[in-house]
Amino acid sequence: MERTAGTDGPVDESKGPWMSDRDDGPLAEGDNGPAARAPADSPRQRDAALISAGRALAEATSVDEVFKAVGSLDSPEFPLDGMAIFDVTEKWLSLLGRYGYRSGQGRTVRMPIATDHPATEVLRTGRAVYIPTVEEYRERFPTTWMLAARKGSLSWACLPLVSTGRITGVWLVAFVDRVDFDSGMRNTLATLAQLISRALDRGRTGEAELALSRGLRSSMGRGRPEYHGMTVASRYVPTGGGLVVGGDWYDVIDLPSNRLALVIGDVQGHDLHAASLMAQLRTAVHAYAAEGHGPDAVLSRTSRFLASLDEDRFATCIYIEADPASGTLHMARAGHPHPVLRMPDGTCMIKHIRGGLPLGLMPGEDDYPVNVMELQPGEIMMLCTDGLIETDGHDMHDGWLRVRDAMSPGPTDDLEGMADRLIQTVVGPVTENGEERLTPRNEDDVALLMLRRDTRAQQPTRPVRRVLITIEQDQAEGLAEARMELRALLHDWGQPDLVDTAVLLASELLGNVLVHTDQAAVLIAAVSGEPGRRTLRVEVSDSGDELPHQRTPGELASSGRGLVLLDILSDQWSVRPEPAGKTVWFELAEESDADADSGTSSDS
Repeated sequence: MERTAGTDGPVDESKGPWMSDRDDGPLAEGDNGPAARAPADSPRQRDAALISAGRALAEATSVDEVFKAVGSLDSPEFPLDGMAIFDVTEKWLSLLGRYGYRSGQGRTVRMPIATDHPATEVLRTGRAVYIPTVEEYRERFPTTWMLAARKGSLSWACLPLVSTGRITGVWLVAFVDRVDFDSGMRNTLATLAQLISRALDRGRTGEAELALSRGLRSSMGRGRPEYHGMTVASRYVPTGGGLVVGGDWYDVIDLPSNRLALVIGDVQGHDLHAASLMAQLRTAVHAYAAEGHGPDAVLSRTSRFLASLDEDRFATCIYIEADPASGTLHMARAGHPHPVLRMPDGTCMIKHIRGGLPLGLMPGEDDYPVNVMELQPGEIMMLCTDGLIETDGHDMHDGWLRVRDAMSPGPTDDLEGMADRLIQTVVGPVTENGEERLTPRNEDDVALLMLRRDTRAQQPTRPVRRVLITIEQDQAEGLAEARMELRALLHDWGQPDLVDTAVLLASELLGNVLVHTDQAAVLIAAVSGEPGRRTLRVEVSDSGDELPHQRTPGELASSGRGLVLLDILSDQWSVRPEPAGKTVWFELAEESDADADSGTSSDS
């Protein structure tokens, strides 16, 4: 935040930020002392003043504007004497600005979190501190009360400034007259603290940066929650400091053939640059996934991409390609914490998977082995960033135990409830002596992704017919045999013209392999579904590296029409790169006689 004169000048560390060089009230433009304080004639005038101050705070973008807005409330019912706002770092409370206190001539004030002071107690407990009398101040904070008493204030309040679920600052307000802090006053102070926190957020990052961060967050994981056999739940809890999103991210990406990709990652750092790099990495992963690359290739390419963007930053990541129909997971890991596997009986274990270096660390030597496993019905795979494990001073071991204890109980059919319980365990309110307090959140952000293999999901219909044919380069007669076997596979197909279409497209794909490569061609054809509603899927694979490209052949051209025909005649098709080679596939759907008659009559 840009600090302005009069609010953040250097002060003498021998004096607390609550001290002044005089004892006669606030020092601001225009005397705000008791003599200048206008009486509040009615509750209506008080409410009008609160509304006016609230509007001013809603537009404030600096500490000066915050103090000016709150200072306008000075009245017999709100006998303001001074204010201070502290920023929170890992070990210190740093003074952002003061109102009603003279600036000293020493260094800028920093208060260790261990200091015996109301502001540090707010940070440690997450609760507001109200001190109605000097005697209570002296009793509760014996080492610092004399500094406060020298100013002449009679009552004090310290409230947490909360941003996106974390304590990012503390607001100290002193009163020249005694205040009892009844429920009405406490509600007023709590409302003002919320408005002040939002104003400081705007000042820290600017509206443009907040809009960017919120846009990035809202775009995460826009996949479907259910995938005909698997269910996905996700959560994101941002870091403090005013940013709504940091370097952590997750994604759920729809892939061809009803597959999906689950991605979770963490870019080094918690600043806007980390958020910007995160956004670019997400885009790159989406692009590589859409091209059909496997998990190892996606991570290798993303690692090189990150190195080209920023040589000083790295990122960790897990990429999983999941097949909901079979429960098969193909997983690759780049320096990221291992996932957690929860079994149907509640047993949780860390699922160790082989991995490579973090993304961007050594892009010339990236190697991300693919781990294959089958998720059983009722099992849950949990992916998270290290913020879920290491928050609040926990190391990896203790943090894992906390996650395990939160994830183990409860039924597996409430995946959203399990995700909420995990987040609440780490960042939610803590109950002490029957009272809830807010957990300070000034550490790492948290991304969480959970995948469950559903127990009652309808199992996919297994192909009732399937044929596999391999044609070597020196076996041209294999083309004719493939056509014959494909026709035999479709002998009772409801639409004979689609059989001719299937044979034509399969012949084109096989011919492309035999003519344009020196590899063998492997054809797999499968028919699934109920008669009249069946689907034919044909895949042709080879071990060549070059992907086919769609061209526009000339009128007299003798080749180049294979992919054009696929695009025109098939219901859907795509090219899938393999660890060694590629696969071109297409699908055709069968229509019943009734559907065909209906379509014909409607066209006429």
